[in-house]
Amino acid sequence: MPKKLNQLEATAICGNDISSSCLYVSALAIVYAGQYAWISLLIVALVLFFFRRIYGEVVGALPLNGGAYNALLNTTKKSTASLAASLTVLSYMATAVISASEAVKYAHSIWSVIPVIPVTIGLLLIFMGLVILGIGESSKVAIAIFIFHLVSLTILCAFCIFFLFENGIDVLISNFSRPIKGGFLTALFLGFSAAMLGISGFESSANYVEEQEKGVFPKTLRNMWIVVTIFNPLIAFLALSIVPIPEVVVNQDALLSIMGKTVSGHWLSLLIGIDAALVLSGAVLTSFVGVGGLMKRMALDRILPNILLKQNKKGSNYTIYALFFILCVSILLITEGDLAKLAGVYTIAFLSVMILFGFGNLLLKINRARLPRPERSSWVGLFIGILAVGAAIVGNIILNPEYLAIFMEYLIPTLAVVFFMFYRTKIFKVFLIILDYLFPDEDLYFFKWNRIINVALHNINKQQFVYFTNHDDVATLNKVLLYISDNEATRSVKIVTVLDQGEKVADGLKEDIEVLDRAYPSINVEFIEEPGIFGPEKIKELSERWRIPTNFMFIASPGYKFPYKIQELGEVRLII
Repeated sequence: MPKKLNQLEATAICGNDISSSCLYVSALAIVYAGQYAWISLLIVALVLFFFRRIYGEVVGALPLNGGAYNALLNTTKKSTASLAASLTVLSYMATAVISASEAVKYAHSIWSVIPVIPVTIGLLLIFMGLVILGIGESSKVAIAIFIFHLVSLTILCAFCIFFLFENGIDVLISNFSRPIKGGFLTALFLGFSAAMLGISGFESSANYVEEQEKGVFPKTLRNMWIVVTIFNPLIAFLALSIVPIPEVVVNQDALLSIMGKTVSGHWLSLLIGIDAALVLSGAVLTSFVGVGGLMKRMALDRILPNILLKQNKKGSNYTIYALFFILCVSILLITEGDLAKLAGVYTIAFLSVMILFGFGNLLLKINRARLPRPERSSWVGLFIGILAVGAAIVGNIILNPEYLAIFMEYLIPTLAVVFFMFYRTKIFKVFLIILDYLFPDEDLYFFKWNRIINVALHNINKQQFVYFTNHDDVATLNKVLLYISDNEATRSVKIVTVLDQGEKVADGLKEDIEVLDRAYPSINVEFIEEPGIFGPEKIKELSERWRIPTNFMFIASPGYKFPYKIQELGEVRLII
């Protein structure tokens, strides 16, 4: 069994991504909010506080890999979940390429002989190799980077505070006396919108929750929130105390290095440069680990090809990481590392994933109210979180309207691949109609392609699905079959009731299923009475006996009296 991640390991992997925001988000907020940037960053920390509970409730109730995709898959239509998955993959691709490229650029600023594009590809290749070796091995690298980064930031802040005691706050007073364009509220809103990029990475932990030890996930959320709440506003305030705003605008790509050089000379600037290169590299690792958990789940659910599920001896899905590496390199070469184009994808994709996760929590509260969960977000906090992220999306489009067009250029091809997999049976049937029209004489060419398409359809539709029931009425069972016919490609559904010794089938259940079997002529509905006790062992036994993966087995949402947690049932999905 693969090693599970402890609190430090799990926090380090996602923490490198979110804590690397300290390197750019303070400058970004100052550019748009001026002297009020630190307030914008505190508001971001407040929004993130609400999202701690939102993520805690959703992942606590559904502790499976996939993040927003998993949340929506178990609360609404599969097509909606596929949209969330596509946005998340895009976000990870942009994160990996931006982080790798910026890491190499920081290294280039220290040692100018480094060629940026080739070394960026090499860095992506190194981290692909690390995750293929296993998540336990890659977490050790993440821990080293994370600790070095926190120490570096602490040293920088300490020297800045000491510098202020010695030199006074004249620069801070000067910065606060500057007129603010558009007024206080406009500056605060635009600064907040830009600063929301500072919480990218917060969603990552939910995408590899199955690799974490029990109880670790909410601690990763707490730890990330603490880092962001302390360092991001503090660094922005210290920057305003040391560096005039016009200089911040000119040097926004390397603000922390400028701060280090100002307060303590070249050595601290060099330390920050090295730290930036390392922690941005760690954010690349976060992208690989997060996308691995997500794409594995998508492949299990037939949204991506099954070939991605191949594993090596370490239990690593090496084909996923190889594909992700190829996609990242292709984006890097197409954009030539242009930060603006990548940021256009990154900004809207990341914020869209956050807002979809909020809607996932909303649907969980409404559609899965009976499902046990260790904590709950408040309705007020949920709506504040959704509205705040929605406002940030609008703000970023106002700031950079061209980013929306760039984002769509990448989103449309991604959705084309995912939705082809989702609707491929319908697409194949359209191909058969076209073949009939083009080749009315049914020649050799017709028979060749007709056979290929029909074999593909047969292979897709032969997958059987299972729904476990014990006392559902005909209306509920009809909802089950409607969900399966709308969301899955199959011609066979087993409706199973597990009966302990002395138990009997609910009155009228067999007759109801016979009615539904006639109502859905394209689906063979089979009713099975299975002796035993319903639980993880029985699900595993039936999965092996019938050769049906557990993620193709469905149940209604259990209540608090249900003796098992949802994660103990494998990857059984909730559809009612």
